[in-house]
Amino acid sequence: MAEPPLNRDEFVKALRAKRDLYWREHPFHTRLHQGKLGDQEIRSWVANRWSYQAALPRKDAAILANCPLPDVRRRWITRIVYQDGACEGEGGLEAWLRLAEAVGLIREEVIAEQHVAPAVRFATDAYVTFARERPWLEAVAASLTELFSPDLMRERLAAMRRHYPWIDPAGYAYFESRTSAAVSDAEVALELVLAHCRTRAEQDAAQDALAFKCDVLWALLDGIERAASDRSTDLT
Repeated sequence: MAEPPLNRDEFVKALRAKRDLYWREHPFHTRLHQGKLGDQEIRSWVANRWSYQAALPRKDAAILANCPLPDVRRRWITRIVYQDGACEGEGGLEAWLRLAEAVGLIREEVIAEQHVAPAVRFATDAYVTFARERPWLEAVAASLTELFSPDLMRERLAAMRRHYPWIDPAGYAYFESRTSAAVSDAEVALELVLAHCRTRAEQDAAQDALAFKCDVLWALLDGIERAASDRSTDLT
């Protein structure tokens, strides 16, 4: 006999419990927030993270392609516009490129992913593939790492301003805007998951998807940490 579904409060609690798997306590993040990263490590982090940032619109497009519900698609498509911008020179991806320039990277090299480590590329591709091949609801559930990100981004922004004064403050626009945007995006995603996960199997799949995304992020930062420790790479 199939297990009965969790009630709403139990399900939310189970999803939020995945916070323990989130990359907040990754050693690289800890060193970043403590001001212990060198200039080259900061540049490597920004350059490698571009691979993940640039993949987000493609991930969200895959969700849209798999979702048969117009009302869901109308709500989800705003994520693509947020990252790509409504026109040239706007959006989250443009803001990340400005961060890249603020730390001394060359925009064209970042866009071409010349400094992206293989492990980072692999983790990013795994996330896009998941969104493309798994049911749309599981891919939406995977995005619920946004439940845990606003506090981390606020902490990161404060730490970077305090410990890395050499970074042009104009580069912080991504974190300044994304902190609030992540809150609203997480609310939409959580609402969709709660409304459409009606069976225990669907609820379990949603939890597994969120755990998978946490693994992707952790693996991505493992790759960044290894790349950043390669002192032979000069990103100036």
